[in-house]
Amino acid sequence: NFIMKVKAAVVFETAKHPFTNTQPLKIEEVDLDPPGQGEVLVKVMAAGLCHSDLSAIEGVRPRKMPYVPGHEASGIVEEVGEGVTRVKPGDHAILFFVPNCGTCLSCDRGEPYLCDTAYEARSDGHLITGNHKIHLNGDVINHTSGVSCYSEYMVLAEGSVIPIEKDIPLEDAALFGCAVITGVGAVVNTAAVTPGATVAVLGLGGVGLNAMMAANLSGAERVIAIDVLDDKLAFARQLGATDTVNASDPDAVEQVKELTKGGVDFAVELAGVPKALEAAYAMCRRGGTVVTAGLPRPEATLDIPIAQMVSDNRTITGSYMGSCVPRRDIPRFLSLYRQGKLPVDRLRSGFVEFDGLNAGFDRLAAGDAVRQVLRPHGTTIA
Repeated sequence: NFIMKVKAAVVFETAKHPFTNTQPLKIEEVDLDPPGQGEVLVKVMAAGLCHSDLSAIEGVRPRKMPYVPGHEASGIVEEVGEGVTRVKPGDHAILFFVPNCGTCLSCDRGEPYLCDTAYEARSDGHLITGNHKIHLNGDVINHTSGVSCYSEYMVLAEGSVIPIEKDIPLEDAALFGCAVITGVGAVVNTAAVTPGATVAVLGLGGVGLNAMMAANLSGAERVIAIDVLDDKLAFARQLGATDTVNASDPDAVEQVKELTKGGVDFAVELAGVPKALEAAYAMCRRGGTVVTAGLPRPEATLDIPIAQMVSDNRTITGSYMGSCVPRRDIPRFLSLYRQGKLPVDRLRSGFVEFDGLNAGFDRLAAGDAVRQVLRPHGTTIA
């Protein structure tokens, strides 16, 4: 039980790209407190560069400053605090971004992805245990969604950590902490896509491509991949999209309606852009469902004709963390990965180390990468 000195990326203020110029991610040696009651110390082995982190760095998604970013990772449990029963030292684990307390109203309702305790903790930048574990020169450094994985080691609440089998490559396991549970969950949990359905997926980042693969696994008759970048559309075809449409085409919505004889059963919007959500609504058939897991600016709104929504019996629903129950769903999704049915390894766009983080987010902002993975300990990965 001693304070560790660990290397971590810290964001002190928002910045615009190119980040190689503005350098919002500063590499610092921070103090990490030992795990207390209900907490776990994890050696972070792989951490995904997600668009949500990019949005936070740019100030699109507000965060309490300063903070250590990163909310999707895998690692090895080093030490556990008093009362921890779900993991033990030596376990390989996935770290995910909505820890669940198990006692709030949302958790009691079987909706741990809406955990009220986690929501409050995220806003204030601490763990659900109520603690801040990161300090720099005596000052508090805030946590990101209870994870803060752009660090060599991190202390998390037990509810953010799920053990996995040791034969699963940790660089692949990391993606299950956000990209997989959000994308696959939006399709199988929130939308509950049925065999023979038609599905459009708007936005082909790491989350969108997982949603697209999940639509195939659900038995969809047509899976239409939609993005503004032709190389992402080509990649989507390789991963099983039956059709692709460039969102920048003026008649993109009409193309989808023509492909589906009137509109899709499910439109899943993962671009985080209001225009994409408008297009998703427009390309749904009467009786169709729009699912959105995109996170635009907090003030963004959707303007829709209410009478049409009623007369067409359409549904619009949000999906946070893919409506996932992690202890139930992560093992299910890992089983699909093991069978080769969910090849998340194909979504990895390469590795970065700490000194390459700013350039990595430039590539993400430019659309030149799907899922880059930070290796905090260099090329050594279990």
